[in-house]
Amino acid sequence: MGGKNTHSFSSTQKFTPFRFLYSMKLQFWAIGKNHEPYVKTGVEDFTRRISKYYPVEWNIIPVPKNAGMMSEMDLKKKEGEILLQWLNKDDFLVCLDENGKELTSVSLAGFITKTANRSTRQLIFVIGGAFGLDEAVLKRADFTWSLSSLTFPHQLVRLILAEQVYRACTIIRNEKYHHK
Repeated sequence: MGGKNTHSFSSTQKFTPFRFLYSMKLQFWAIGKNHEPYVKTGVEDFTRRISKYYPVEWNIIPVPKNAGMMSEMDLKKKEGEILLQWLNKDDFLVCLDENGKELTSVSLAGFITKTANRSTRQLIFVIGGAFGLDEAVLKRADFTWSLSSLTFPHQLVRLILAEQVYRACTIIRNEKYHHK
């Protein structure tokens, strides 16, 4: 794995809460650049909020060297190889993909609860690179999730993902954030 940087979200940011809802750890992985300023504050805020419920960590995986010289297929394959190397066999992998299943916020809360109740140690949400995720990663996925049938910039997907997971945590705890 790449080097850890705890000063910003450039590589990895860990939040250590005082007590957790469950012992499962949440990880958000994204291939690409560090968080852009227009999403960084929001991502950090929602990640901090999530840390009250679960240990949580962001991993920003750099685009492979010479990416501009690679074909779309070769780039996806290389990114996929990197992702698969980072995974442990027991990790529960959720791939964000336009062809995945759409969930409501309440369904996501149920999904997270069910996953935690299976004694899952790590629940990993992965956002692919510019061309999406390689087929090998999608085959390894335990669940494939589509945030929407709309297309979003990858940077914005990070913010939406963090907010929706936070919303799910508040639904699980029956707190006043989500309105039906």
